[in-house]
Amino acid sequence: MPIRTAPTSASLSQTVVMTSPVGLSQTKSDDPTLKREIRLAKNREAARECRRKKKEYVKCLENRVAVLENQNKTLIEELKTLKDLYCVKTG
Repeated sequence: MPIRTAPTSASLSQTVVMTSPVGLSQTKSDDPTLKREIRLAKNREAARECRRKKKEYVKCLENRVAVLENQNKTLIEELKTLKDLYCVKTG
């Protein structure tokens, strides 16, 4: 059975894709143990990809929080300046 590897775009991990020659009978693909191993391998890869996407999402949210906190701080300072200016003109 030839084994072919293809690198993923975001990381250095590789996905192993197994292909069977055309002449083999289907009895091996009916083997429950083989099916289970294939299913588990696919599940591991899907879980790895899910964890990677979640990390990326959390990092994006953290960056957004930092930007919004900075913007909030700037607006609070501007409000304080305007309040002080208003008090001086009315006082």
